[in-house]
Amino acid sequence: MHFTSEQRLDDGVLEREFTLGEIPGILWTPTPTPTPTPTPTSASASAPAPLILLGHPPLGLRRMYPRLVARARHSAAEGFATATIELPGSGDRPRWPAVEEARADLRRAMEAGQPVSDEIVDALVLPLVDKAVPEWQAALDALLSLPEIGGPVGYSGGVISIGIRLAVVEPRISAAVLFAGSFVPRALFEEARQVTIPLHVLLQWDDEGNDRQAALDLFDAFGSKEKSLHAHLGGHTGVPQYAGDAAAQFITRHLK
Repeated sequence: MHFTSEQRLDDGVLEREFTLGEIPGILWTPTPTPTPTPTPTSASASAPAPLILLGHPPLGLRRMYPRLVARARHSAAEGFATATIELPGSGDRPRWPAVEEARADLRRAMEAGQPVSDEIVDALVLPLVDKAVPEWQAALDALLSLPEIGGPVGYSGGVISIGIRLAVVEPRISAAVLFAGSFVPRALFEEARQVTIPLHVLLQWDDEGNDRQAALDLFDAFGSKEKSLHAHLGGHTGVPQYAGDAAAQFITRHLK
């Protein structure tokens, strides 16, 4: 991991951009509160902060930055470090012709009011999951090697298929907030049965780009003993503030 820039935001949060090989990312860490008279039994102000991995849609970090930094500031106020990385094929990373073609097929099907085939969903999502999840794991290795960051680790938001795979293969993730707002390949429904960590799932009831019944079926498939589904009226971008606050409280409860 190579840090390329850093700045202190106006609320004291330290923001550092980094690269991990070819992968750009951003790390936000809270400002430590000085402890006037530390003792061997007191909690240290420099104790490693729990970490939240911030997922996002494949629209590029620059475009997503305002929403990501708002989430990071909120988490820092609760004592959490947060980090995100650029997804494959997004931002300044090389494009994938096959995935771009699948995205065009998806767009044509939706504009024509036709059902989106499993073949289109697989071609669009599975390559992203297969490449992104190992990159998230590599980022997690690097982040947890920093002295200011420790466990436990949570995952929040982003492409739900990535969240499913991470929850299955990454034992360091203790809880996850998932957003049912994208197409999910049938193979990921089977993987969802292997998920056992606590889950908080958000669903926009009128999401024009999401199959509501498929989202309900996916929630039913999750193998977690502790899982909750929070459905709200409105389209894809209409998640109410109180729903985001409840999701943040869920992560706080499970990571502290």
